[in-house]
Amino acid sequence: MVELAGIIILGILAQWVAWKFKIPAILPLILIGLLVGPIATLYTGDGTKLIQPIYNGEKGLFPGESLFYFVSLAIGIILFEGGLTLRRNEILNVGPVILKLITVAVLVTFFGAGFAAHFIFDLSWPISFLFSSLIIVTGPTVITPILRNIPLKKDISAVLKWEGILIDPIGALVAVLVFEFISVGEEQTFTKTALIEFGKIVVFGFTFGFAFAHALAFGIKREVIPHYLLNVFTLATVLGVFVLSDVFAHESGLLSVVVMGMVLGNTKLPNIEELLYFKESLSVLLISILFILLAANINIEDLKLIYNWNALLLFGSVVFFIRPLGVFLSSINSGLKLSEKLFISWVGPRGIVAAGIASLFGLKLAKNGEPGAEYITPLVFMIVLGTVLLNATTARMFAKIVGVFLTKSEGILIIGASKVSRLIASYLKNNQRHVVLVDSNRDNIKKAKDLGLEAIEGSIYSDQLTNNIELNDIGFLMALTGNTDINKFSINKFKDQFGENGSFRLVSSEEMNDPENNPNEGLFSHTDDYSNLMNLAEKYPGIQEINIKDADHYNSLIKITKQDKDIIPLFIKDPDGNIRIISAYSEKMEQINKDSFLVYIGKPIDVEEVK
Repeated sequence: MVELAGIIILGILAQWVAWKFKIPAILPLILIGLLVGPIATLYTGDGTKLIQPIYNGEKGLFPGESLFYFVSLAIGIILFEGGLTLRRNEILNVGPVILKLITVAVLVTFFGAGFAAHFIFDLSWPISFLFSSLIIVTGPTVITPILRNIPLKKDISAVLKWEGILIDPIGALVAVLVFEFISVGEEQTFTKTALIEFGKIVVFGFTFGFAFAHALAFGIKREVIPHYLLNVFTLATVLGVFVLSDVFAHESGLLSVVVMGMVLGNTKLPNIEELLYFKESLSVLLISILFILLAANINIEDLKLIYNWNALLLFGSVVFFIRPLGVFLSSINSGLKLSEKLFISWVGPRGIVAAGIASLFGLKLAKNGEPGAEYITPLVFMIVLGTVLLNATTARMFAKIVGVFLTKSEGILIIGASKVSRLIASYLKNNQRHVVLVDSNRDNIKKAKDLGLEAIEGSIYSDQLTNNIELNDIGFLMALTGNTDINKFSINKFKDQFGENGSFRLVSSEEMNDPENNPNEGLFSHTDDYSNLMNLAEKYPGIQEINIKDADHYNSLIKITKQDKDIIPLFIKDPDGNIRIISAYSEKMEQINKDSFLVYIGKPIDVEEVK
């Protein structure tokens, strides 16, 4: 009981440490597992592990093959959750570079790492290619924490983010197929019978996954399943499909749940986001338990297998040759600069799927007496820990060395996607600024996307934004909602991450009537609130510009905007196209360059009125 409670406590503690220090959770999880497992045998009095996953007659958590069953089911749930995130339209829309990274680069890694493992460690071809298939994946859980605090161009962040998201289920599928092919072999000679068995695994895996996904989707759409049972019913279905598929074709369960997740993720379900949230929370708990168990189950003898120069040579081949080769081949004629290709090549940490499936397959093949299977788990763990440590400690420095580190973040995050927000965002985008709108209102987000604007549907109270590495170039924050509490909360929560160059919000109705006590972060005008802006957006649906001759001319223009309720100033655009946000204290603008423009919303200003 103490061991089981300890694993859960240590796992959640590791997740907290990862969140606090902004590092991938897999790093503290595996390190804790090694410390209470194989390394513990070096400092405990009786030379035993503090946590013994498999019962050995004296102590242990799982008797017999129970650990094997738990790991199988847990990996199945994690892979199902990964499959849910894979969207068909996202693959088609991510662009040629990312599409090649999940096809061309995957093939480069598969064959390159396979050849390297075979010739460096003298492993059999099947085991070598199983190893290479397991290190295909990167994953958002390791990419996001590393890049979260590195200001990069949106294109670079997008490439790394989408590669990690899309490659997880694809890499898992490749690894599962290679493993199934090995499992049906007879003394590494793949006979006609073995190929038939492999075919059965593929057929039953795809058939069960596809059929039960549609059956579950039908039940959800017809509301056959009550809402309060939706999540747990789906979990039970996943476990049932996993076991049932295994009954009909041994070892086909993993394939069936990956396919089931992919099909459900591409079905228009009313509760898909809620289902994803539940599966994500469950995956966090399972991952926390799983990786401490798996790392603790490694023996000192397994670590000694890779305690040599060969392991370093294999690691160097994967990181410094195979990964860059895949990236450079995938980015031919892509428009990416050499510096950007180098940075993407450098950042390729392997993630949770690689370590989890490696342990599962290693256990299974070692149990079946497959020659060389004992190398799978330690080699993959070496690649995972090595790449995560390398990238976590050097990514920021390497970004500066190759010149992709943004010294100044010019992107703008707008909280709220109402009509006035969309007008302002369209103007900024047309003036070559990276603008992102955030709103929990689906209709507003759809209208924004129809205008070609980048928009995120989500709540500011979740961690969705802070985890979005594509917002790394954001330096300005504008809260433009009609809710003052939301505007204030947005400023307080995101000003350090997204508002380093300025955080602004609309004044409230109460503040509008008391200009002397306006907040310093007041936006545009201290006498105009959300209601005034929306009225003007309806009345004059466009953004206007007027040339500023000098500082006196600017002051005259601002005076007119204060006297006329049908004009609200927004920005100052200088002759070079640089845009400055006007705060509520617009008369405090420090410098006005000749031939700048006052940008405003409202009726056209009569030039003759301006003295």
